[in-house]
Amino acid sequence: MQTEIDLQVQNNSERLDRYLAEELPDISRSRIQQLIEQGNVQVNGKVCISKKVNVKAGDRITLQIPEAQPLELQAEEIPLDILYEDDQLLILNKPAGLVVHPAPGHYDGTLVNALLAHCPNLPGIGGVQRPGIVHRLDKDTTGAIAIAKTDLAYQHLQAQLQAKTARREYLGVVYGAPKTESGTIDFPIGRHPQDRKKMAVVPVEQGGRTAITHWRVLERLGNYTLILFQLETGRTHQIRVHSAKIGHPIVGDPVYSSGRSVGVNLPGQALHAWRLKLKHPISEDWIEVTAPLPHTLTTLLEVLRRRVAISF
Repeated sequence: MQTEIDLQVQNNSERLDRYLAEELPDISRSRIQQLIEQGNVQVNGKVCISKKVNVKAGDRITLQIPEAQPLELQAEEIPLDILYEDDQLLILNKPAGLVVHPAPGHYDGTLVNALLAHCPNLPGIGGVQRPGIVHRLDKDTTGAIAIAKTDLAYQHLQAQLQAKTARREYLGVVYGAPKTESGTIDFPIGRHPQDRKKMAVVPVEQGGRTAITHWRVLERLGNYTLILFQLETGRTHQIRVHSAKIGHPIVGDPVYSSGRSVGVNLPGQALHAWRLKLKHPISEDWIEVTAPLPHTLTTLLEVLRRRVAISF
């Protein structure tokens, strides 16, 4: 059974593939372009096969996503830290080092491989290479991630992310001490113009996509700070890019931070998807899940607190 998504354009003129990529962050831009070329996109009721067509406010877009073909990926018995599960969805506490879905260089040992063993009926939900994956976490970012176990749940959860009704909160330790107790970072994010493996703050007219992150100081630890981040949008590396942009990069970030060592062996950035709140796709009841902090992050906080205590 194919999935159909209806959208009404609210913005000014924008290229079709860019608009869809911004509205549907969990579908890759290359996949969107492929769907356009295959005739699966209609603009105002007419099939459009050109990704370069501009759409404008008031246009109605229908995107049809064909049923995914059977996966060739192998199921792998990888332990999962389950925070919530029923017949519609699964919420996990992802460890550091676990890639979410297969990509060049990571065709096995991923969360998807583990999910195929845990949920045999998952293939075909949300795409061939990322069945059930509604949103993603970077390889070394830990914490709560939701998985749809049915087509209905997939569409429902995606709609919540698009409507910004799902709440995603992260805990991160940053370098430095922010001058205020809270704030909002509103800078568009796109591919780095020189290094395509990185993201960067990029003007909208150059391909950047709206990205908004709210933050609040939880604990000041000398020249480090524990911050609660809340995502309004979900761009790739959003918190990491935004934190670096305002001069407070995430501790241990191998890509966006050149900060000194803190004396704790971190697997990567000190960033944890701490709390996830969403509506159940069937009952519409709110589900709120908190993911316990990983040992490396609790150790980092203990070390920084001891240093502060000693300094006094």
